[in-house]
Amino acid sequence: MERMKSTEDIELRSVEELMDVLYACRGAWDTPDRTGDPVDLHDHALQTAALLRRSHPSDKELQVAGLVHDIGYLLRPGDEAAHADHAAFAVRPLLGDRVARLVRLHVPAKRYLAATDPWHGLSPQSALTLELQGGAMTPAEARAFECDPMAEDAVTLRQADDSAKVAGLDAGVMEDWRPVLELVAAAQRFRPGGAGLPANSAALPRG
Repeated sequence: MERMKSTEDIELRSVEELMDVLYACRGAWDTPDRTGDPVDLHDHALQTAALLRRSHPSDKELQVAGLVHDIGYLLRPGDEAAHADHAAFAVRPLLGDRVARLVRLHVPAKRYLAATDPWHGLSPQSALTLELQGGAMTPAEARAFECDPMAEDAVTLRQADDSAKVAGLDAGVMEDWRPVLELVAAAQRFRPGGAGLPANSAALPRG
């Protein structure tokens, strides 16, 4: 079930606005008291995106979803349970439905992996917040998740997310992702119903 829009939710309408948010993730953490994961949101975003670029080099939307998946912590501090929803709502106008959907699904994918893969490791902070996010899926919930056409990509994003918490790792610089964000945003504008063209216009291929 999709969460209703909050009156405080933010929509990002330009790559420049999104880059400002991503740069603001430097020194921002997933918990107000910094007792959570060992890297800030900025480094975590870079590490997640870099892992996805390595494993899926042609899927720019998946990489970008990894880059932006946790900006909800910055946009709405303290709302751990809904941070993915806030991030998804923020990026949908700019980056499109698939990126937003993958961002939203990275929390259900965590619950799915907790139920189906006992060897899947969670950081202490992720294990702590799992219960706030609904806990491990029931068998029925897991079967329903598997039917989602984006389930496999969401699990891939989640696995990168859980591996991208290495303190001191050099995963590049945020500015390197500006052209990728511009590419994905441009493709979104040229899709049917996108911001730049009427609904009967031809879509650009993904990737």
